Amino acid sequence: MTIKSVVFDFGNVICFPVSDEKIARAAEECGLAVEDFLRAIWLDRLTYDGGTSPREYWRGVAAAASTEFDDALIERMVQHEIGFWNTFDARVLSWIDDLHESGYTVGILSNLPHPIAEGLRGTPGFMEHFDHVTFSCELQLFKPQAAIYEHSFQGLGVGPEATLFIDDRQENVDGARAVGMNAELFTTWEEFVGVVPDRYGLPGPRARYVARRQ
Repeated sequence: MTIKSVVFDFGNVICFPVSDEKIARAAEECGLAVEDFLRAIWLDRLTYDGGTSPREYWRGVAAAASTEFDDALIERMVQHEIGFWNTFDARVLSWIDDLHESGYTVGILSNLPHPIAEGLRGTPGFMEHFDHVTFSCELQLFKPQAAIYEHSFQGLGVGPEATLFIDDRQENVDGARAVGMNAELFTTWEEFVGVVPDRYGLPGPRARYVARRQ
């Protein structure tokens, strides 16, 4: 069936990967080595993406690193994390706009916690790129659970077979395929645009797209 809607993951697709410098600054403020900080923040991440409060999550991070965070440090960590994910890839956003102009509907489907979801909703112009939004924390669901994909394509008013989902994690791609969606793994922009648009008969990116951060 012809693709009618394209659904994008956020982190590492619309947003650039977190820089080493940002991680190092946050780890230093916690008094942790980078490797210990990274291990602790990813240990129980899905519950945070599923709606756990920032205070509960960051206290769990501290416990996993055998330390404690007071409320003031937790608030600073929340701000650090918002900053981790606020560097958007203008090439992807520009392509989304072109999809709209060509008659496709576009969704965003992402595992993320309340502070980041609220930050994106408050970013001028960002939400205007999407016809439907599926944020895990707002539904108390997370990829690769089937219901979160269903929320996305149903919200766009199409069937799964008419939807293409793009994500940077293979288990999330597999989850989308399990409910009948078309899905592709995103590794780099250059690799993606060289293959995927043609595969699904989608308009390709225009030559004006250059690598830049905003």
